[in-house]
Amino acid sequence: MKISIITTIKRKYGGKVYERMIGDALSNNFQVEFVNTGIKNGKFKHLKTLKVLWDLFKISKKKDFELVIKDFDSSIFLNKKPVKNIAIIHHIDYSFAPFWIKFFTPFFIPFVFYNLKKFDVIVTVSKYWENYFQKKDYKNVVLIYNAFNVSEFNFSPEEIEEFKKKYNLIKKPIIYLGNCQKAKGVVESFQILKDLDANLVTSGSQQVKIPARNFELEYRDYLKLLKTSSIVITMSKFKEGWCRTAHEAMLLKTPVIGSGLGGMRELLEGGKQIICSDFSSLREKVEYLLNHPEVREKMGEDGYNFAKNFTLERFKKDWLELINKLR
Repeated sequence: MKISIITTIKRKYGGKVYERMIGDALSNNFQVEFVNTGIKNGKFKHLKTLKVLWDLFKISKKKDFELVIKDFDSSIFLNKKPVKNIAIIHHIDYSFAPFWIKFFTPFFIPFVFYNLKKFDVIVTVSKYWENYFQKKDYKNVVLIYNAFNVSEFNFSPEEIEEFKKKYNLIKKPIIYLGNCQKAKGVVESFQILKDLDANLVTSGSQQVKIPARNFELEYRDYLKLLKTSSIVITMSKFKEGWCRTAHEAMLLKTPVIGSGLGGMRELLEGGKQIICSDFSSLREKVEYLLNHPEVREKMGEDGYNFAKNFTLERFKKDWLELINKLR
């Protein structure tokens, strides 16, 4: 069987990690190809969006594969039988999208929802989004959680100390505010916590300017940053699919305070982390954890004991079972 995984996003984190893992999980049993129709930032983005739509339309007419796996945006077009269609839904929220994308959403979102009724399967990554579609009377919904290679999350004390010295993150506690985007709530988190005697840090491409230190790191060093942090903040302002950052922190036994929006609530509740539904109470919760290391340690253990269950083996088994049912 030949499988094509279609995506419209160029970035390499979040839901795109999930889709790469699908390729890894299926590649030993099937012929898998990736097709990325996404565009880079630059001039005339709105015109390039029309090209993305045209590319997706052309893909929908192809019959040189037997099954397609599409993200939400790619699902605007349905591949006709005998091709099987699977949609992956991480989250549906365009509130923080650029204007040129918001301009198109009222036109294409109804088409996507209409087509999803005809898809063979809709895969969601949390109970929140599974329930979302079931309440809309979609019958073809399957839940397959995110997965993590737990062996990647082991660091020696020496590695962590070396990392802290390299980036001058010593003497003060480290509070990780999240990926440096407005949608992740880093602006509000920084304003509320800026007077604390702590290193406030973000990571990734600096899409919003705040005085916190921002690090653009390779994945292993990014994990070291989470590990060396006293607290990880995930105050997302949109309804997350799951929140890989929170899950990664839990695998590193770092306590998490998060908004719990969307699928993140299931993750935080399962790992006995702290849900902060309002920015006004964030500082109080952060100060409590800073002043109670024994609570942080307990949260770290609870989080790890929950997060470690989301293995690559489980992920591969779930996806192979799904594909084999569709054959």
